[in-house]
Order: sequence, then C-alpha cells, then structure tokens
Amino acid sequence: MRTLFKQIYRYTHARSFRHNENLWPYVKINRATSGEIVELRYKQQQIPIVQLSDMKGNFSGDILLTATGPSVKNLCLEKFPSMPAMGVNGAYFLRDRVDFKFYIIVDMGFIDQKPEILSNIIDDPQLILFTTVYGVVKIVEKFGLKRVKCQLAVIEDAAFKIYQPKITNDKLWSMYSNNNNVFFAADRKDIAFTYDIRSGIFDAGTVVYWALQILTFLGFKQLYIIGLDMNNFHQPRFYETTENKLPTNLEVKVSHLVMPSFHHASQIMKAKKIAVKNLSVTSAISNEIFDKVDSNELFK
Repeated sequence: MRTLFKQIYRYTHARSFRHNENLWPYVKINRATSGEIVELRYKQQQIPIVQLSDMKGNFSGDILLTATGPSVKNLCLEKFPSMPAMGVNGAYFLRDRVDFKFYIIVDMGFIDQKPEILSNIIDDPQLILFTTVYGVVKIVEKFGLKRVKCQLAVIEDAAFKIYQPKITNDKLWSMYSNNNNVFFAADRKDIAFTYDIRSGIFDAGTVVYWALQILTFLGFKQLYIIGLDMNNFHQPRFYETTENKLPTNLEVKVSHLVMPSFHHASQIMKAKKIAVKNLSVTSAISNEIFDKVDSNELFK
C-alpha cells in the first residue's frame, strides 16, 4: 500500500514536492501563522509536540553543547560548573556526567543505525528532543508512541518544509531575504542563519549548525561547546570504537560549507550578544570563528 500511495503522490505532485512522498497520506499537519508545525498526526495518532512559540526566548544564561568529536575523551567534565546541556546524536553517552535538558537529531541514518542510543534518549522524561517530522515518524515506527517519554519539538529544514516545495540553494535568497530574522552571509546566498526557527532552520552539513540556531532562539547567552573538532574524521567519535564507527561525509563539506557557515554564525551570534567558547583546543575551527579555550584553565 505504501508503494501505491507513493506512486499516486508522484503522479499528482511536482518533482519539487518529492521529499514528502514517504509522508503522504499518513502525516497530517497544521501550522501557526508564524510558520511552525503546531499539530501533528501520524496514521491517525495525535502526536504530542512542544510548541516552539512557548520556548522562544524563554531561557537564558549558560548552556553546554555536546558534539561528539574524539576530544571529548580528554575533558574532565567533573570540573565543569553546573549548567543545562544540549546533546546531538551519540552524545547521550555522557548522560551521567552532564545535565541534558535538550537534544537534537536530524540525521535519519543515525536513527536507523543507532536505535539503542535513541532508545535511551526517548526514555528520558527530562529531555526535549528536537527532530524533524521524519524523525518523529521513525521513532513512532521503531518504538511506538506509548514508549516515548521525552517531549518532542518539531523542527524543519528551511529548504525542505513539509508539504511545501523544495527550495534549491539558488532560490534560498529570494525566498528568505525579506525575513527580518534570517541573515545571509555577505558573500554567499546559500548560507543563512535564523534567529527564529519557526520559519525553518538552515543547514550547513552538520547538526551543530542547527543547534546554534535553536539555542539562539531559546535565548541562551553563553555557549560552551565540546567535541567540535572538525578534524581527524578517520577516528571514531568519542563514544565509538573502530569496529562500530559510523561513516561520515563531513570532511568533504568542511572547507566550502561548514567553515564559512560557522564563520557567519559567529558574527550573527555576536550581534545578538551571545558568547561562544569552543572547548576543543585541537579543533580545526579557528579562534577567529569561536574562541578556543582550555577547559582546565577556564574551570579551575
């Protein structure tokens, strides 16, 4: 039946809507006037979701953003001051050492290949998990809605919104340049950063870029980032071994997309008076982008 629905969808929708073909007709949504999804149903099940508008600017102070580079192994997290944390992908292995309040997963391959990690994440009632509609669907399919104890917050790629046409890189500027909360890089019309994630989040090849936009929207003013190495891609992430390491294509995106995007993000966040400290002293990201600080010196 799913194959039949997919064929019907392809015959009745333009190619620019193709990214929705696995959702129709199972997913029903309603949007607020501000653009975000406020109601979500999947196969006639009402999915409880956190309202993004309720979280806008509702937080402040410090937060720890935990990426997954190998350098995390070298940190003495016990010396860090108490603060909430946002994790990405496999960072949940640190749950006994940091205070996860937020989580973000937008890589559907991670959900498919690491269900044991995802299982622990959705079991945590203290978490708000930011994920896409595709992520919600995969979670419900794998575990069942009753199993989900965390709160779900639905986010979208600004170029691939649900039941709206795909926006190609050459059209991003024309679609979003008039949005007062969206800021494009001075020399790139395909790199943008938003203060308001309700109208979509801009991708830059790494989930950390999504996280920066979410944390800005939430209102945090001091970000400490661990595991943001952006080098040694042949090495396992801090929670992996050589035998179970997932592949990555991030290395091919670093020079032309990731670094320019982070440079842009740093300027936009500074304008918002948000300070960022990169606690990976061996990170390939320069001090011109995010100030690199030795956590042993910072948290004496």
